[in-house]
Amino acid sequence: MNEEKAPAAEQVYTPRPSWAPAFFAAGVTVAACGIYAQGFMFRGWVWALFAGVVALFALRSLVQGAVHDFFRLPRRQKTRGAVLPVSTLKPPSRD
Repeated sequence: MNEEKAPAAEQVYTPRPSWAPAFFAAGVTVAACGIYAQGFMFRGWVWALFAGVVALFALRSLVQGAVHDFFRLPRRQKTRGAVLPVSTLKPPSRD
């Protein structure tokens, strides 16, 4: 049952984990809710301004991360066809 498998023909490069999408979503949400937060500790425009700054920094971090991930990829890879290994079906043994 120890069959040799062919190595993977294509490589998958995953991006690094980041908090930037969460901060961007929170910033945009609080900026939109800043209109309705009038009188809650601060004026509404203060909430919207602070959240807008947070959203802009998070967006900048998202774009920089995407650019960095793009340029760390190898420029050339060996192109091989993605041929699936052929294996035969065997009935279970009657031991």
